[in-house]
Amino acid sequence: MQVILLERIGRLGQMGDVVTVKDGFARNFLLPQGKALRATKTNRERFEKERSQLEARNLELKSEAEAVAAKLQGRSFIVLRQAGDSGQLYGSVATRDIAAVVTEGGFSIERRQVLLDRPIKTLGVHDVRIGLHAEVEPHVTINVARSADEAARQARGEQVTGKAMDEAEEEALRARVAAEQLFEEGSGVEIVEGAEDTVEDETESTD
Repeated sequence: MQVILLERIGRLGQMGDVVTVKDGFARNFLLPQGKALRATKTNRERFEKERSQLEARNLELKSEAEAVAAKLQGRSFIVLRQAGDSGQLYGSVATRDIAAVVTEGGFSIERRQVLLDRPIKTLGVHDVRIGLHAEVEPHVTINVARSADEAARQARGEQVTGKAMDEAEEEALRARVAAEQLFEEGSGVEIVEGAEDTVEDETESTD
């Protein structure tokens, strides 16, 4: 499908560009999010008439995003999960979990703004981009640990993982985590003990 971009979209083009995208991407993201219009003759004429207003609005949104980015850049957020001694999580930390913990930290963002290539599946300190605007993407640190004390050690650069569990120990922990999950609801990103097996499409980007 051919669409007219109403703002800069990474890897696609700049505002006003006519590009060809997959029908599903256009219908599920670009069109409903107001980021593009179908490239019809009527919409091309409409875009040219409204171009100056769209450019002014884009500059306003960029300025607002830059103000938030100045406060968000470099911030660290802790997500607690259960994991084996090897550092492998029993579950994962995905876009909705990161959006929730960042929002709890005082910044209102949506999961589609978390630019994560794939869910996080290991303990450690992970760098994640937040798409506040097409041209404004501050980086935050997601500190995934088994406890607040462990998160503090990771933040200091200490190694917290050791040798891997044997098969019996690992299977026992998996069974216990699975049982706990039957009684849990929500994303589980509060800084409390707990775990959730978050399953997300690893191909999603800004959804």
